[in-house]
Amino acid sequence: MTATDTPSHMNHLALIEKTQTLIAAGDIVGAESALVELADTEGDAALMVVLDQLPPKDILAVIREYDNSKESVINLLVTPEQFARAVVIEKQYKDLARTHLRGMVNSIIFREDADPLEFLNAIGDLEGGSEALADYFTDKWDRVESFAATGSFDAMKDTGELLSKAALLASAYEKPELEQDEIADRDWMELAWLLRYQCPDLFIEMLTVLRAKARAHDTGLDEEDDDTEEDDGKVETGNTDRGKVTPAARESDEESAI
Repeated sequence: MTATDTPSHMNHLALIEKTQTLIAAGDIVGAESALVELADTEGDAALMVVLDQLPPKDILAVIREYDNSKESVINLLVTPEQFARAVVIEKQYKDLARTHLRGMVNSIIFREDADPLEFLNAIGDLEGGSEALADYFTDKWDRVESFAATGSFDAMKDTGELLSKAALLASAYEKPELEQDEIADRDWMELAWLLRYQCPDLFIEMLTVLRAKARAHDTGLDEEDDDTEEDDGKVETGNTDRGKVTPAARESDEESAI
């Protein structure tokens, strides 16, 4: 019997197929339960093997349904690289409120055993990473812009002038006005702090995208109108917010987006 024919390997293949079938059918709870059962019976290492073989779109379908009332073993074990590949395709859900994006980012990047910078660097290394982070900060643009200019999150008077990229980069290496523990909210302020002072290049890339989104909003362009990409199977979140539909459910045999 070869290594690939072991009972454990065959069980993993069957679980992967079962998980993908459940996700394609929109049964996110069932898919998560199947993965949790594997961790309970064979250990976290077995779950990590299976997660490494699942396409990013299927991992995303599970982790974006984060519920802060319970701890998810999948969210605790997903690696920075797996998470980054999922984050950059989250826009397929057309979740204009970004509720699920912010929930899963906060729950995973700020989990107890994690180094947030590993996750941020993994996101920044992928095409679409800065866009995903800009989506995360969409409704905080003015506060993030103030933080970039002054080091404080206090709203500032709108002068119509924004710091240049060179000025942003220079200011990133100044002594912080706020220490991290002053804004350690495990939410958007702490994430902005980490980006500005620990990942300045990614912060500038993210802010550049965020500014473009703000301009589009001010000129009355919807995000869909401003998106030059072709239709990629996006779905409305009126259903996905309840875990009923995923992009995979629209086309169960589509390949991973990554």
